[in-house]
Amino acid sequence: MTDSVPAQSISVSVRGLRKSYTGQPVLKGINLDVQPGEIFVIMGPSGGGKSVLLRHIIGLEQPDEGEIFLDGSSMRETDVASRRRLAMVFQSGALLNSLTVAENVGLYLAEHRLHRPEEIDRIVTEKLEFLGLKGVKQKLPSELSGGMKKRVAIARALVIDPQLILYDEPTSELDPISTITIGEEILALKDRIHVTSLVVTHDRDLAFGVADRIAMMSEGEILFIGTPHEVRSSSHPFIRKFLTAEFKFNATDAHPTI
Repeated sequence: MTDSVPAQSISVSVRGLRKSYTGQPVLKGINLDVQPGEIFVIMGPSGGGKSVLLRHIIGLEQPDEGEIFLDGSSMRETDVASRRRLAMVFQSGALLNSLTVAENVGLYLAEHRLHRPEEIDRIVTEKLEFLGLKGVKQKLPSELSGGMKKRVAIARALVIDPQLILYDEPTSELDPISTITIGEEILALKDRIHVTSLVVTHDRDLAFGVADRIAMMSEGEILFIGTPHEVRSSSHPFIRKFLTAEFKFNATDAHPTI
């Protein structure tokens, strides 16, 4: 297999980002900076605005206020997103069940006629083998495990040799072993192709396992940004509660308590 050509990783800066839906604020003045080649994790509870922020960074939504910069260029500038190689791994995987794995992974290249069919097949094979998915090209998504589906979704993101990959809850609905595998893949991509990675998750183990830095987010606001060690050492009440929350089951009671 031919190794992927290292991508030119890019920086991401978010300044004063605000977004409301039907008058309800979801993003409340977000500011953050992601360095080239960094694995930057946005962690927090469900419903806190993490995925909405990710969709703004990839360009799927437009903010009410504020700006997003890719390598210093504002996303408001004409066509700046298309001049950067951005890829997103959706929470659901977003694979088309009627297509084979190979067709799913190569879909963008085929639809945009970026390569000849034989070249697309070579690229698809390379990306799948890179992720340990040799021999699954002709399978349908329904024939794959949850962890394999997530890796196929990552392979699909890699076909454009991205400079930035955004992961939306990449380990949701996965068992602990598959979660570890996905974390290992995210780390491997940093080492092998030097891509910038932005990971949204509420999975504490994944966050601390892969992050260079972590932004703690709740109710549309960034509460704290720091290294994993700095986050663990934070005295912020919400962060302490989020990091230490666990089920405690009383054997004399039918219901677990937190």
